Amino acid sequence: MLPMRGRARKNSWISAGENSCIEGLKSLKFQPVDHRLPRVTVVVAARPGQAEVQALNAARSLDYPAELLEIIVARGRQPSVQRNAALRAARGEWIYFLDDDSVPLPGNLKRAAVYFPDPKVKMIGGPNVCPPDAPPLEKIFAAVLSSWLAFGPSRARYAALGSTRDSGEKELILCNLAARRDALTELGGFNESLYPNEENALMDDLKKRGGRLIYDPEFSVHRRPRRTLKAFFKMLMTYGRGRAEQFRVNPTPASAPNFVPPLFCLYLLFLLIFVAIPGGAALTPWKWWSAAPLAAYACAVILQTLLLIPANGLFKGLAAGPLLAAGNILYGIGFWRGLFTKLRPSEKGPQKEVTLEKF
Repeated sequence: MLPMRGRARKNSWISAGENSCIEGLKSLKFQPVDHRLPRVTVVVAARPGQAEVQALNAARSLDYPAELLEIIVARGRQPSVQRNAALRAARGEWIYFLDDDSVPLPGNLKRAAVYFPDPKVKMIGGPNVCPPDAPPLEKIFAAVLSSWLAFGPSRARYAALGSTRDSGEKELILCNLAARRDALTELGGFNESLYPNEENALMDDLKKRGGRLIYDPEFSVHRRPRRTLKAFFKMLMTYGRGRAEQFRVNPTPASAPNFVPPLFCLYLLFLLIFVAIPGGAALTPWKWWSAAPLAAYACAVILQTLLLIPANGLFKGLAAGPLLAAGNILYGIGFWRGLFTKLRPSEKGPQKEVTLEKF
């Protein structure tokens, strides 16, 4: 309300300054702002009898109104089944999926809330990064996971890269993913025959329907890589198997890069056989030429190793070098296995038993 001076006589009682102010107010275009925060359900998949669930304690510390925050720990033996059971029981408009060892930053939900009012945004995710207090071996694993040679564009899952952007299944990961509940239920939830990679087919379908998937490098969780070399190698093979099984269920052109490691493994096998064939001087030049791709790959490994040193230090950077090659080979072997494995059954059984704990 502007104070007016003098007696109303036509419009002469409005001063020049007041008139200018009124005109300025008329020119403003006010946009409606929705300050209502939606209810959010945090879903954590855990094993039966698991005593310590790190994600549960971390979820309780999220900076979000307590009356709008629900936490469900889904205990079972098949994560995709567990998450679907929690999804059906959830009351939140948004579901925040965490693995049992994910430790989200307290401000994650407030950060994601910027996108909640936009109906086109269906998912918001970010990286899971190795905590600073992790042992040196795990930091070496993290360096491998965040390298371009090992994981290509998917390295954004393991390191905060770039700025907030529209993204897709190559960069988002289920251990740190917020999703609109109705968007998931419309598509029937997660494919229970898949683990891991059960979320990737959903992401592809959401994008096909015009939905936006947001990658925010600051929307992150702390999550330790595997504790031992054996567990790390097993994880790499599991990732490869999961990608192959996903391709069998939901083949897309975007899956083409995933065939590079298995084809590289096939090349190594044929190279080994070819080099072992006795042929004398006649075959020697051909054997040298057949090894040229391997020499190029070795140069790529050396270059990637050198690029890892500034951020990780000399020791960890050099130690990651051999693991880069091992990672590519193990991923490829896992992929070949996944092309021929029997997919998980969809019928009821012990794997389907899920216990939900609400907090």
